[in-house]
Amino acid sequence: MELLIRPEKPTDHSAIEKITEAAFAGKPYSDQTEHLIVNRLREAGALTLSLVAELDGKIVGHVAFSAVAIDGEYKDWYGLGPVSVTPELQKQGIGSKIIREGLSLLKEKGAKGCVLEGSPIYYLRFGFKSYPNLVYEGAPAPEYFMALPFYEEIPTGKVEFHKAFYTGSS
Repeated sequence: MELLIRPEKPTDHSAIEKITEAAFAGKPYSDQTEHLIVNRLREAGALTLSLVAELDGKIVGHVAFSAVAIDGEYKDWYGLGPVSVTPELQKQGIGSKIIREGLSLLKEKGAKGCVLEGSPIYYLRFGFKSYPNLVYEGAPAPEYFMALPFYEEIPTGKVEFHKAFYTGSS
């Protein structure tokens, strides 16, 4: 069983939606709209990078990256998420592999860094951490908003994800 990580294709959209719905079903930190976020990002042409993990010809994971604004300006920083793995295959390293590949590709494309809202326990392994001068007001607590600079410069300011992240927007 070899895991293949590749860019999404139009024929993958349905599988991505199903995996994302299943991955977040019943999670107390989720409002169950992650699959809609991916669809809205795609429809808006705002998916900077969208990768799937394929195992034996079947899509089992997905990660999305989209540009973020910092104090209203785009500065080559990107947001990670949503990321999802088929529930029965979670905690087997698929999510980590697809995230690492995405971060590597972003850096190769000239990105300066990546931000996310998520579990510090999970995302510290990739080098993400909180920076007091880079904030996202939508985070439940400051430690849940983290950044991974690809270079030494860390911007300061308020981060805004694409409007697709907010329910009912497109």
